[in-house]
Amino acid sequence: MRGTRPGQRAARLWRRALAVSERALAAGALVPLRTERVPHPSSAPFVLRRLLSSTPKHLRAGGPKPNPFLPWEPLLQVELLGESHVVLLNKFPVQRGHLLLITSQWQAQAGWLQENDWASVAHVASDTGGLWFFNSCAEAGASQPHRHLQLLPRHPGEPSCPLAPRLRCQLDGLAPAWPWAYRLSRRHDPLGCSDLPSLYQEHCRSLGLGSPESDRQPRHPYNLLFDDDWFLTVRRVREHAAGFSVNALGFAGCLLCCPSSRLDWIETEGPFRLLQEVAASPELLLESQIEGLTAPD
Repeated sequence: MRGTRPGQRAARLWRRALAVSERALAAGALVPLRTERVPHPSSAPFVLRRLLSSTPKHLRAGGPKPNPFLPWEPLLQVELLGESHVVLLNKFPVQRGHLLLITSQWQAQAGWLQENDWASVAHVASDTGGLWFFNSCAEAGASQPHRHLQLLPRHPGEPSCPLAPRLRCQLDGLAPAWPWAYRLSRRHDPLGCSDLPSLYQEHCRSLGLGSPESDRQPRHPYNLLFDDDWFLTVRRVREHAAGFSVNALGFAGCLLCCPSSRLDWIETEGPFRLLQEVAASPELLLESQIEGLTAPD
């Protein structure tokens, strides 16, 4: 990583999350998902994992009806961030210490991320680094309609995700662009996070998602992913393809295989083609841009 490294942070929140995890697990409030890595050399650098646990309700069609964040489970609480946000454990983690940053009052996942959301991200990021991601709605892989960003903490020197080296190569002009509608930018303030609001709004405008000034909510589904080096936004058109449920982590290079997942399709077409199936095409993005230029005043 360039600039400040995760090892220079206190990682107090991560350590606290691991301690809270032990207590929550003992009390039955935490339900880790059992998975195994699927050997699939032709899919490298993607990491495929097979779900061995029963599919939790939040991954089933339609999802659970009650809002699990209002109220949230006290045993999953890691830290209150003032009156606006709370850091929780993901109740169904694949990785230990998987953190959720939720709004303490109802805010729609499908709405625009706001100034206090980014301020709360900055508070957490100044202490604990890793891979952040956000699924804007069900079509982008969100399992809950209550606003939540997610953080997978990382150790010093550990890549944030399998595709991080490829993304850095793209930023340096050493790897070709992907054949779908996305925006990738280099970050310049990983600890202070002052760059995040402007990158978010710039990406949303250029991807035809609209802007908070002119649209009540984003016009299309999308995913966000970012670490200390880069900020990525992907416009989506669907959540499923070839039996895979794809959220933001798919664009990080992490795929979860369920019984319906077609590994034979992945073997033939490849994981990048899977992402192309669920992301908006560049042609669709161009159509949106032309409509915006020709719309009446």
